[in-house]
Amino acid sequence: MDQTHASSPLAGAVHDLATEVVLALRSGDHLATVCGAAGIDEENRTGIAAARVIGADLLLPSVLYGRHPHPGDVAVLDRAVREFPPKPDAPAATAWSHWHMISTLQRMAPPAPGASGVPGAPGAYAEPDAAWLEEAPWQAFTHQLSVLAPLAVPAAPSAVRRAAANRAVDLARGFVRAVRRRDWLQAAGAGRWLAAIGGEPATLGLERGLEFVELMGGHDPRVTLHVRAARLMAEANPR
Repeated sequence: MDQTHASSPLAGAVHDLATEVVLALRSGDHLATVCGAAGIDEENRTGIAAARVIGADLLLPSVLYGRHPHPGDVAVLDRAVREFPPKPDAPAATAWSHWHMISTLQRMAPPAPGASGVPGAPGAYAEPDAAWLEEAPWQAFTHQLSVLAPLAVPAAPSAVRRAAANRAVDLARGFVRAVRRRDWLQAAGAGRWLAAIGGEPATLGLERGLEFVELMGGHDPRVTLHVRAARLMAEANPR
C-alpha cells in the first residue's frame, strides 16, 4: 500500500484513514471523527480491515492531545480488534499490534461499569514476547520497529518501547539507512520512535531528517502521520 493507493478498495481506505488522522493531528480537533470523515463505520467491512492496518493510530489524535476519542472511532477500532484477531502462527509484530490496539482502547475508552469491554480484558491477552528484538540485527530491528511505530506514543510502556530505548543508536543507524534507500515509510517510523524515546546521537539531525523524509515521502499519508506524531512528541518534550 503506497502511492498507488487507488489500486484496491482496501489500499484506498487505508490511504483515506491515514489522511484523516493527519488532518486531525494538524487541527487538534478532538471532536472530529477520523472514520466518519473517511466514510467508514463499524459495518463497513473494508473500512474495518483498513482500521486494522492503521491500528491504534486511529485514536492517535486523542492520545497525543490528551482528549476523549470520538465514539465512532472507538467503535470502529473495537470492531477491528474483534474481527481480525491474530492467528496462532501470526508474526510477532502482528501480535504486538493487536495487543496495542486493545491496550489503547482500554486506556482511552474504558468500558462502562458492567459492560463486557473490549476483547482481551486485563489478563486475557498478555503482552507478547519481545525477546526476539533484543538479538535482531540493527537492520531487522529498525524494520520491525517501523512496523510497530504506532506503539511509539507517550505513557504507553511496553517491552517493545524498552527495547527501542536500549537500542537508540541502532535505530538512528536504521533511520539513516532507510533514508539512503529511499524507504520513506521505514524512515518515518524509525524517526517517530527516536522522537518518542530520545537518546539518538546529536549528529543525526533528526528534526531536519524528518523534514526531508516528509518532503520526499509525503505522497503516502502514513509517512506524514509518523512525522507529525514525531513532531508533536518532540514539541511536548523538547531536548
